[in-house]
Amino acid sequence: MSVKVLLAITQAFALTMSVAFLVYVVVIVVPYLRRKPAPVGDPADFTWHFFVPCRDEQTVIRETIRYLRTTFRKAHVWVVDDDSEDRTARVVRMLWRRHGGYDPYLHLVPRVRPEARTGKGDALNAAYRALNDWMGPDASRDDVVVVVVDADGRPAPNCLEVCAADHLFGDPEIGAVQLDVWMGNAGTPPPSRNPFGRWFGLKLAQLQDLEFRTAIAAIQTSRGFTGTISMGGNGQFTRLTALDSIAGDAEEPWRGSLLEDFELGVHLLTAGWRTGFTPDSHVSQEGLYSLRRFLVQRTRWGQGTMQCARYLRRIWDSPHVSTLGAAEMMYYLAQPWLQLLGSLLYPIPFVLLVIGTAGDPAQMWTWFTGGAWILFAIYGSFGLLPFLVWGPIYQLKCLRSRNFLRGLGLGFAYAAYIYTFYVTSWRALFRLVRGRNGWAKTRRNTEQAAGVKVALDA
Repeated sequence: MSVKVLLAITQAFALTMSVAFLVYVVVIVVPYLRRKPAPVGDPADFTWHFFVPCRDEQTVIRETIRYLRTTFRKAHVWVVDDDSEDRTARVVRMLWRRHGGYDPYLHLVPRVRPEARTGKGDALNAAYRALNDWMGPDASRDDVVVVVVDADGRPAPNCLEVCAADHLFGDPEIGAVQLDVWMGNAGTPPPSRNPFGRWFGLKLAQLQDLEFRTAIAAIQTSRGFTGTISMGGNGQFTRLTALDSIAGDAEEPWRGSLLEDFELGVHLLTAGWRTGFTPDSHVSQEGLYSLRRFLVQRTRWGQGTMQCARYLRRIWDSPHVSTLGAAEMMYYLAQPWLQLLGSLLYPIPFVLLVIGTAGDPAQMWTWFTGGAWILFAIYGSFGLLPFLVWGPIYQLKCLRSRNFLRGLGLGFAYAAYIYTFYVTSWRALFRLVRGRNGWAKTRRNTEQAAGVKVALDA
């Protein structure tokens, strides 16, 4: 088979994948751009409980508790200390004894090894059981909502009234709601003496903000039509009765996947609950400045997605998930595998072009300048456009700026950012094959400055 034929075949496959993804991006962009703010509700109609899982979080937990207790005065805060090796538990106890008394809305759930440090899902299950014990068997559970917040999370002050709206928890069929996620430090450079380090760290945080506020928000908005809105690990609101319906005798609504948030959504959807998403409020978290820590985090997410492939049969067999919804969830679960395939397939045309040119430069040059260059231009454009478009959208919709050139630059940077997922997908696969399923905590930006040592399990 000639080099030209191989080039045509591989380009056809790669171009088909690129066109399919481009169509998908167009489909999700339109409802995202057309969406308008929805009415809010009365948060007094519900009782709110924040679950804050902590593993070595002394550098951030103090301010998080203070924020939650001052912003949401009638909400309970349950801090799960997952056998931290630092002063996390001590900080919580000090805040509990504020003003010489005791805060009835602040609760510490201590865990010890060997049960502790086995994953975020297990820590959340411990908080769920502690809440059950605190409420007692006769308490009303219909109006109770559990909110999962990371140790560095800052839910917007309007989040409770937004989630209490008639189309969200005001609808008894809604079992869970996911907030939009923002990076609170997207405009703050890291405290580095190296100018390039400050610039790179700031851009990395901005690209994470761009990813969540545009591409992921658009995907979640489009999932409203397929009925498959998924949960995130931060800003996750769940009705207590929905958790009860999937908890089982072991009282474990969260399961053992490294992507416990998506896993929770699968169980809720297949149990007959509906899920919601709202960009009318948000939760802020810390964007990562370090590429290494970013790769560790995304490797864990990719591996968790691969683990959740075991639910494909459950999704397809569920009478509560439509065929379109099942197809959408299957597409999501296939993402890391498609990235593995793409990392093998996309470079082939360029490799074959180099090989052909080395063998017969004159013939390949004639073929390339005779029109083949158009195929490569289309091939490259279709590979970039699905990512490039989010830069100008982020600049206009999120930053409220009409600087198109800056937005275009962000779009190119976002394309490079997305290509790191090819690396993390291979890392995730190697971890999966080697049976390395342990939960790797992502170190906070402040921990290095504070001298806190946290193992990076990559």
